[in-house]
Amino acid sequence: MAILLGLVIGIGSMLGGFMAMGGHVGVIWQPFEYVIIVGIALGTFIIANPMAIIKDAGAGIFEAMKGTAPKRNDYLGILSLLFALMRDLRTRPRNEVEAHIDDPANSVLFQHFPTILKDKELTAYICDYVRLIIIGNARSHEIEALMEQEISTIKKHKLKSASALGTVAEALPAIGICAAVLGIVKAMGAIDQSPEILGHYIASALIGTFVGIFLSYAVLSPVAGKIKILREKQCQPFVIVKQTLIAFMNGALPQVALEHGRKTISSKERPTIDEVENEAISNTPSSSAAPMQQAA
Repeated sequence: MAILLGLVIGIGSMLGGFMAMGGHVGVIWQPFEYVIIVGIALGTFIIANPMAIIKDAGAGIFEAMKGTAPKRNDYLGILSLLFALMRDLRTRPRNEVEAHIDDPANSVLFQHFPTILKDKELTAYICDYVRLIIIGNARSHEIEALMEQEISTIKKHKLKSASALGTVAEALPAIGICAAVLGIVKAMGAIDQSPEILGHYIASALIGTFVGIFLSYAVLSPVAGKIKILREKQCQPFVIVKQTLIAFMNGALPQVALEHGRKTISSKERPTIDEVENEAISNTPSSSAAPMQQAA
C-alpha cells in the first residue's frame, strides 16, 4: 500500500502542478513514447539477467507492495524454536534431537512453527548447524565463520534482483533520451509544416526525456530500494540463529543464548526480555508432549 500511496502522491503532484502552470495533460499522453521507453528497458533487463533473477525481481516487486518482512512475532517464533532445540540438546538423547532436524516437516517441534517451516532456506540453515552441534567435533569459531559465509551468500543472492532493477533505473534517463531523439527525428521530417504542428511534434519528443527521468527516479529506483531494505530484513533471522547457536556452543545456557540472538534485532522490532520469557521460554512446547497431544 505504501508504494501505491507514494505513486498516487507523486503522479498527482506532477499532474496537478503541470495543470496549475497552464499545461494540457493530454500532451503528456504519448503512448508510443511509453512503448519505446518501457520496451527498451524491459528488453535490456531480459538481456542482462538470467531467468531466475527476472522471476525473483517480479517476486521482489510483489513483496515490496505487500511489505513482506519479518515482524516481532516472527522473531519470537524463531527464538522459541531455538530455545526448544537447545533445551533438547542439553536434556534429551542425541537420536531424539536428530529426529527433528533430519525430517523437520514431520517434527513435532517444527510443526508448532509453521511460518518457519514454510521458509525452506531458514529451516535448512537451522537444521544444518544444529546437526553440526550434535556431531560435537566442530569448533565454535570455525562454525561461526562458516555461518557468516553462508549468510553473506544468502544475502548476495537475495539482493541480486534489487541490484538488477537498480541498474535498469540508472539507464532509464538515457533510454528516455533515445525516445526523445526519435521524436526529434520525426519532427525534423515535418520541418515544412506549420509552427503549431511542428511544436506539437517537438513537445511529444521531449516527453520521452521526461518519462525516462520520472520512471527512473520516481518509480523504479524507489521500488528497487524498498526491495533491498526488505530483503536485508529477511536475512535477519539467519543472523539471530547464528548468534544464538554460537553462544550456546560457547557454553551459554539456552536462556542466555537467546539474549545473544535477541540483541541482533532492530530496537523497533526487538521483543522485550519479558516477551521472550513468556513466549519463547515459558510457552515453548515440549517435544515429548506433542505426541501425547496428537494421540489424544
